[in-house]
Amino acid sequence: MKDRRSTTPEQDAAAEQALYAAILSLRDAEECRRFFRDLLTPAELQAMADRWSVVPLLAAGLSYRRISEITGVSLTTIGRIARFLADGHGGYALALSRTPAPPKEDPAP
Repeated sequence: MKDRRSTTPEQDAAAEQALYAAILSLRDAEECRRFFRDLLTPAELQAMADRWSVVPLLAAGLSYRRISEITGVSLTTIGRIARFLADGHGGYALALSRTPAPPKEDPAP
């Protein structure tokens, strides 16, 4: 990571906007996959995928413990995602509303 003191808030905001523009330029899931595999480390990509996999399960009303069993995501991370789903910037809810619902989970054994 870079030294945060090396750029101004304006430069950081411009870099963030350029990233969003690059993402919006991608045309399909395959292009997104290629871009994110270049942009992120495997661990970063896995962390993002793990976080996203929690969102529909929270929206479906599953308990944190059950979500952790299904996804392997920690209860702390699930709690953080839940807070942002409820009181964040609306991004999770927006993306969730625009994506197909996941298949229903089998009842717990």
